[in-house]
Amino acid sequence: MLKKFFYVYILTAAALGLSSCARAPVRGPGVYPSGEVFPPQTAHVTRQNICHIVGPGETIWRISKMYDVDMRALMRKNNLKHPTDLKMGQQLMVPAAAPVRPVIPLYNTAQWKYIIVHHSATDEGNALSLFDLHLKRGFTSGLGYHFVIANGSCGKIDGQIEASPRWIKQMDGAHCKASGMNHQGIGICLVGNFSKELVPEKQLDALVYLVKVLKKQYKVPYENILGHGQVPDARTECPGTRFPWEEFHRRIRASE
Repeated sequence: MLKKFFYVYILTAAALGLSSCARAPVRGPGVYPSGEVFPPQTAHVTRQNICHIVGPGETIWRISKMYDVDMRALMRKNNLKHPTDLKMGQQLMVPAAAPVRPVIPLYNTAQWKYIIVHHSATDEGNALSLFDLHLKRGFTSGLGYHFVIANGSCGKIDGQIEASPRWIKQMDGAHCKASGMNHQGIGICLVGNFSKELVPEKQLDALVYLVKVLKKQYKVPYENILGHGQVPDARTECPGTRFPWEEFHRRIRASE
């Protein structure tokens, strides 16, 4: 049922208001995923040419996997001579793109012992806009979360999962100082304000999928899957007073 959610995405061409001149991050030496999880595409999907805005941490390889297209064809279409010729905020034309799917890098590490759920407390946004916002707030490495789950605004599909440079480089987060969670907790941010509104179903589907993948890889116990406000000494209502904890935990435990 969860996988089915990802097969029905169709991304239409969209332009983003925010951009950055920073070069899109590439993997540093010695930081390589042990595997990358993404749902397989079905045999018969609707393909179309789309416009993709390069987000923080994205590479040509990762974008090609997101849309199930050949990396070389993607480079030719955009006159890119080298895979690193990519900048955040850059518009790419993706030829014959399949519905977008999440690409989740996984690493062999014992660092991550918690999963911390946040909301952006904004009506709209994506990894790129939050990256810029966090830079303005003084976060020297930009986006403080490890993952962002979109709500259908700023050119992203409702429920689209974005992995941030902090996750790709396996850096500490900048999302929860309390109880040392920046070092040991994976920070996931859902775009939206869930003290004012309910979590959209596709966002919740995506969160459950991502948490299950991370929980299994890092052997995170149920009691260590927390909202920001549930962390000891954290003084916040994040991820919102209307976050559906009962339904979320029921679905995390389902089929296990």
